[in-house]
Amino acid sequence: MTAEHLNPNLFSDSIERVPNRNGFGEGLKEAGERDKNVVALCADLTESTRVQAFKEAFPERYIEIGVAEQNLASVASGMAAMGKIPFFASYAMFSPGRSWEQIRTTIAYNNMNAKIVGAHAGVSVGPDGATHQAIEDMAIMRVVPNMVVLAPCDVHEAKRATLAAAKYEGPVYIRLGREKTPVVTTAATPFAIGKASIYMKRDEAHERKVGIIATGTILHNALVAGKELNEGGIGASVMNLATVKPLDTEAVLAFAKEHDVIVTVEEHQVAGGMGSVVAEYLGEVHPTKVVRVGVKDLFGQSGDPDTLIQYYGIDTPAIVTAAKKALG
Repeated sequence: MTAEHLNPNLFSDSIERVPNRNGFGEGLKEAGERDKNVVALCADLTESTRVQAFKEAFPERYIEIGVAEQNLASVASGMAAMGKIPFFASYAMFSPGRSWEQIRTTIAYNNMNAKIVGAHAGVSVGPDGATHQAIEDMAIMRVVPNMVVLAPCDVHEAKRATLAAAKYEGPVYIRLGREKTPVVTTAATPFAIGKASIYMKRDEAHERKVGIIATGTILHNALVAGKELNEGGIGASVMNLATVKPLDTEAVLAFAKEHDVIVTVEEHQVAGGMGSVVAEYLGEVHPTKVVRVGVKDLFGQSGDPDTLIQYYGIDTPAIVTAAKKALG
């Protein structure tokens, strides 16, 4: 029922958990090894954002900006104008949060080849609370022309997304989490910017059919929910939409045609996020009932990450309930 090239321990209680920001750090260092034009900039958060490995390997290609995220974006834009491939990292709440206008005007407007990395996104940041929990970042980035928006599901996909971003010509935003999250994929799992993947196919013996589309590290919850639905008599498929922009319209349209309803899942505001992207597109080309699971017009708060995921209704039981309710 699940796709090939996924973790064989996908539904095991002992599944390995690793922060997906680790994959970014590994990918950035490898990108630097492959291309001498790759440079890195950070806002005094090299360890937290996992830029540290690149800094140690290529000190002459690393620039410490300090706590000045707007300057971080502007300097990166200038370096891109000179032929470099800058990756600049901070917490997503501050970049793109604080530096959105600089990203829009100095990078995207000029179509500069700069890569924005927003770490510690989502409510699962936990104790840091609302001021550090970026749950609006995909919304503010996807509306910017020329911008690619990526939300990798785990450590392996984050590495592959980073390497793909290094080769992509143009601005890219990569969204990362803080906490250790289940390793869904493997080093052999395919990844390409702009391409969605089906990670679970429904049990065709069931008449009622729900298509679940998830993005980011919350994907594992969607897969567990899909398994529960299939075992309970509802045919559920799960799509990994790691590229929020540009949308893989062909895959999303085909997915919608194969199911009665669509449920989108994201650790982000439902307004303007991935679910909105899907609903907007399907509303124009193939009107489909879309139920969005995510944060519903609330700010984050301090707490245990798993408790917050449950509180905001993004855990597995909430996804199962949303699917059943959508089907009536």
